[in-house]
Amino acid sequence: MGLPNVSGDLSAEMDVDAFRRLFPLRFYERHLVESIRPDARPLGRARDTTLALGAVASADGSALAKIGLTTMLAAIKMEVMTPSTETPDEGSIAIDFHMPPICSPLVRPGRPAEAEPVVSKQLSDTILSSGMINLKELSLINGKAAWMVYLDIYCLDADGALFDAALLSAVAAFSHLQIPVVSLNDHGKVVLMSEENEGGKDPVNKEKRKLTLSSIPFSLTCILHKNYILADPTAEEESIMETLVTVVLDSSGQLVSLYKPGGPVLAYTSAIQDCVALTRQRVKELRKILDEALSGMEVY
Repeated sequence: MGLPNVSGDLSAEMDVDAFRRLFPLRFYERHLVESIRPDARPLGRARDTTLALGAVASADGSALAKIGLTTMLAAIKMEVMTPSTETPDEGSIAIDFHMPPICSPLVRPGRPAEAEPVVSKQLSDTILSSGMINLKELSLINGKAAWMVYLDIYCLDADGALFDAALLSAVAAFSHLQIPVVSLNDHGKVVLMSEENEGGKDPVNKEKRKLTLSSIPFSLTCILHKNYILADPTAEEESIMETLVTVVLDSSGQLVSLYKPGGPVLAYTSAIQDCVALTRQRVKELRKILDEALSGMEVY
């Protein structure tokens, strides 16, 4: 490799892949000035997204969501619990996000990924604050029995925008969820029909049912770099450009939350407004993908 020329144009004197590895930010900025990204996407376009419902046969509700290469598997299991005295007519939801070592070379065996508790809390806050699920709908017998909903999300491939894919898989799993049938046994205890079907009294709920979901949240993560906004970043883009903004809107376009984990403080609001506008477009796409998945159509 020769010495750089007077203008400092190193890219003219080395292999493109080498230039990308050694000077990743300069490599990206050469594309950004043309309003394009190395994967040929326009700056404001998200990656191809797919949904598959019922991916885990043993779960009460499940979904596999892919945004580009980022892949999430969400599964829900229901258990009967005694509700708290503070909310005797409500059930509960527990959400855990997992990043096994297979999802990324950055995740080491035996060491929990730093993103796990962050994404878990963000998911819990978003799902509960959005009003998507009425916890009273999870009540079985006031003060005596309610549903405990365990939602586990496993990241199978981490290639950026983890929260967006995790939230989409969670929403799809709740949309696919069928609440099991339960009955009272001879001791007055609420049990699953499959456990004590013959010895039970009249069912508490006579057939499996779906939750009534409202204000369904969807999100879009954007990178802000100089005057550019990159929607749905890859892991490479997230690693070289610091300022991330995640906008969460419900299916009617109302703001649920805005999350900015790091990067410099923004001194202007126009970039945030542009991110919200991009998210509104994305919500329409995701709503359509979810509806098509629910209707049994395969989405590409």
